[in-house]
Amino acid sequence: MILIILFIAACFLAFSNGANDNFKGVATLFGSGTTNYKKAITWATVTTFAGSVAAIFLAETLVKNFSGKGLVPDNLIQNPTFAISIALGAALTVFLATKIGMPISTTHGLVGALFGAGFMAIGSDFNFEKLGSAFLIPLIASPLMAAVLSYLLYIIFRNTRKKLGIGKKSCLCVSEKQTAAQLANSNLKIQTHSSIEISTCKAGCSETYDGRILGITSQKVLDTLHYISSGVVSFARGLNDTPKIMGLLIIISALELHWGMLAIAITMALGGLLNAKKVGETMSKKITPMNSGQGFTANMITGLLVTTASIHGMPVSTTHVSVGSIFGIGTVTKKANPKVIYKILLSWVLTLPMAAIISGLLFKIFESIL
Repeated sequence: MILIILFIAACFLAFSNGANDNFKGVATLFGSGTTNYKKAITWATVTTFAGSVAAIFLAETLVKNFSGKGLVPDNLIQNPTFAISIALGAALTVFLATKIGMPISTTHGLVGALFGAGFMAIGSDFNFEKLGSAFLIPLIASPLMAAVLSYLLYIIFRNTRKKLGIGKKSCLCVSEKQTAAQLANSNLKIQTHSSIEISTCKAGCSETYDGRILGITSQKVLDTLHYISSGVVSFARGLNDTPKIMGLLIIISALELHWGMLAIAITMALGGLLNAKKVGETMSKKITPMNSGQGFTANMITGLLVTTASIHGMPVSTTHVSVGSIFGIGTVTKKANPKVIYKILLSWVLTLPMAAIISGLLFKIFESIL
């Protein structure tokens, strides 16, 4: 029975992860107006699921890291109560953030939950050194790297575009404004004045690129690359996150690694399809406005960093990297929304202690009743 509870808890975490994280890879597709929400989330679901399946063969190091191996004694890792507390602590933290539309890191939630339950179980015997070197340093460094790299890469791309003679096109809204004035000493005569107003369109118009590359319009080439880069980010997220959750299930000896990852992948996909819109709006529209070229640049950096980290077993957060990349673009264009960034950073700061407190309390409760 306790192993069934563990499996359900891990699936709840996978569902919450999908709801909060699945849309992040395609946020720039939606935010730049390249496609609509429905097509974006469908593309994210397909490519994330593909990454989750690939994780079965490529990401065994992350499975071991997030089982708690090296942080706590092996006998504690084999305790289902410990794994259930971690899964529920992280899942509840991510689920609550999703409900208010905050893009937090499931990785960060898992690290906090792992610390909270581990510290409650063994106190000062917890391996704080490995926690810092293997988990916290990559989590802190990755968004800073992403912001700097996307900033630099976008400047390079922009200068290259100008040298190739590819310009940008936008649109203006032209409207006729009429005003009416009553003539003096008369209630019957009305005099009207009309004027033309020209302004930047706020809706129904997106900035595009003008020019051709190898006989194909530059905008079509860019849109294709943008879709591919979004797919790479989503694939990398599935590759990086699935084994982290699967790490909690390795104590279920009757459950093979491959089947466990497949169950996590399916539940993660459902979470994204059913509950991703609030976080998607925050990532796509509220951090900074962007065009397709800027979105493509941010996705390139995110995909490169997350894929590299997954292959080397480094538990970076796709959320942190993606937000960092988008913020880097907003810094170049000087259109980033500091209030939204502040709220996101605050949610990141609160993620680890909240997950730690919840998992620590749950461990003590389950220890007394199970």
